[in-house]
Amino acid sequence: MNLQQSEKIRIGLVSVSDRASRGVYEDKGIPALQEWLENALSTPWEGLPRLIPDEQEQVEKALCELVDEQGCCLVLTTGGTGPAPRDVTPDATLAVADRVLDGFGERMRAVNLQYVPTAILSRQVGVIRKSALIVNLPGQPKAIAETLDGIFAAVPYCIELIGGPFLETREEVVRAHRPASAGKKPV
Repeated sequence: MNLQQSEKIRIGLVSVSDRASRGVYEDKGIPALQEWLENALSTPWEGLPRLIPDEQEQVEKALCELVDEQGCCLVLTTGGTGPAPRDVTPDATLAVADRVLDGFGERMRAVNLQYVPTAILSRQVGVIRKSALIVNLPGQPKAIAETLDGIFAAVPYCIELIGGPFLETREEVVRAHRPASAGKKPV
């Protein structure tokens, strides 16, 4: 997919939280995602935020809408990835997936285990839906940044491989890894 010069890529930013969605406290997931992406991406992009409760049907609906109707090439979720009964983000993500990318979950847990032993309880997944990548991240801003620091080098090339746009990063934040055989940015 080649973008016109004036087009921005669309990235879905989904925060899954019962209490934040009810206004009990301020959501910190979406702002953390926006800040990290603003620092990391040099490609023009726009975020499409969604703040929803821990309800599997609503999470599935949001993911499908962001990919199928809004044309997001990347959807990042925060929250709802633990073992508690209300933690349904991975279940919803897997329900709408065409393919699972096991390496994302493995890598995210490995990164998070460097900081907290309870990261072993995480059920984070990375999946493909159509030509979009969906990745489940932790809910806390510090953990969101640590996780993105640990996985994002693979994200731009993954998006290209599944038919999405060419994403460029700011190398001082994260260097996108592309094999030498992948070539350069399309003109």
